[in-house]
Amino acid sequence: MKNIRNFSIIAHIDHGKSTLSDRIIQICGGLSDREMEAQVLDSMDLERERGITIKAQSVTLDYKATNGETYQLNFIDTPGHVDFSYEVSRSLAACEGALLVVDAGQGVEAQTLANCYTAMEMDLEVVPVLNKIDLPAADPERVAEEIEDIVGIDAADAVRCSAKTGVGVPDVLERLVRDIPPPEGDPDAPLQALIIDSWFDNYLGVVSLVRIKNGTMRKGDKIKVISTGQVYNADRLGIFTPKQVDRTELKCGEVGWLVCAIKDILGAPVGDTLTTSP
Repeated sequence: MKNIRNFSIIAHIDHGKSTLSDRIIQICGGLSDREMEAQVLDSMDLERERGITIKAQSVTLDYKATNGETYQLNFIDTPGHVDFSYEVSRSLAACEGALLVVDAGQGVEAQTLANCYTAMEMDLEVVPVLNKIDLPAADPERVAEEIEDIVGIDAADAVRCSAKTGVGVPDVLERLVRDIPPPEGDPDAPLQALIIDSWFDNYLGVVSLVRIKNGTMRKGDKIKVISTGQVYNADRLGIFTPKQVDRTELKCGEVGWLVCAIKDILGAPVGDTLTTSP
């Protein structure tokens, strides 16, 4: 567990969150260059059209850091739009830290601030990142001061990068594994998993994105939804790399997807807890 990092990216629309996510996926080898379809995480068509992120999606990546250790990065995507603040707080509940991505030419925007405060209230480690430093309008010094004044976190040594050109993105990953703490939880305790998101898939039925808080979730387990008392069979589970990959178990601290023959999305309420049924 000490090498797991669960994080989100907080950013205003058009400050480069999707580009940075794509770069991170690329560096960690989640996709080949050919597969790097712009904005991989935004798989819904509406998002493509509006160029914003709506559904919380997650990606599990392996990152080999300069210290020689390999880290499992679970990136839980949060919506960047003001209409989706409820989803943002849900996504953040599954994380220990967040990258605060700010356009070095624009500065801090109100919506970013709201999400940032939510993250801080939830005790997340917030790591400032100044993006778009390749643009002529970029003024990283001023924006770093602005982050300190408005958000109240130390930004003097904020990572500077250009997600578009790729400059500085490896530094973002290094800072992430250094500053964001690993998840807490007891691998030997009974299963406790948080439903971050649920969506309907025509082929699989209801798919839930879950964060394992305690214990382990195994394929074939009897899974109980706390709020409804309903018990289901864990038919399939796994991770997104961002491709959907089947696994036999999800361990304590990990984030992944679960399919257990729930026919109606109301059967897997977001924010609810799952446990194993005897």
